[in-house]
Amino acid sequence: MKKGLLVIAILFFVANVSAQEINWVTLEQAVELQKKTPKKIMIDAYTIWCGPCKMLDKNTFQNKDVADYINKNYYAVKFNAEGNETINFKGNTFSNPGYNPANAKRRNSPHQLSTYFSVRSYPTILFLDESGELLSPVIGYKTPQQLELYLKLFNNNDHAGMKTQSDFSTYQKAFKPEFSN
Repeated sequence: MKKGLLVIAILFFVANVSAQEINWVTLEQAVELQKKTPKKIMIDAYTIWCGPCKMLDKNTFQNKDVADYINKNYYAVKFNAEGNETINFKGNTFSNPGYNPANAKRRNSPHQLSTYFSVRSYPTILFLDESGELLSPVIGYKTPQQLELYLKLFNNNDHAGMKTQSDFSTYQKAFKPEFSN
């Protein structure tokens, strides 16, 4: 019995060590933090019912390399794109007037902030610059190495010199991922 408990305790410890936590904040907190220490913002626009969103949380955001990189270089925001919270951003108040509490665990109406950022599918990761301006949405599930490309693209401002899809394709082909998958 004692050996069984010891094995379970060790497995629990190993699972907690290998999983890494991203320091999620609200959008309002991220904007305030930017005033003291400018960093870009990464917003995970998800929904409760979205399978790929859950995979992104489990497989990508729990990856140690991803979490460490995001925590060091970004303010990370978790945003329920069909939720009922009120969000103040850029002098506007965004809510979800069509929210139906009976649909809290399934499809609901889109949040006004989703409309503001033109989020049409889930998951969508939004990258904002140090002034809170949208750089780009990244749509769909991404593995740690696929997300690494975008995290480094925007953090290093490599996107600034890109004018065409061909420019991005060249960058993408030359990119050498370093994150574990």
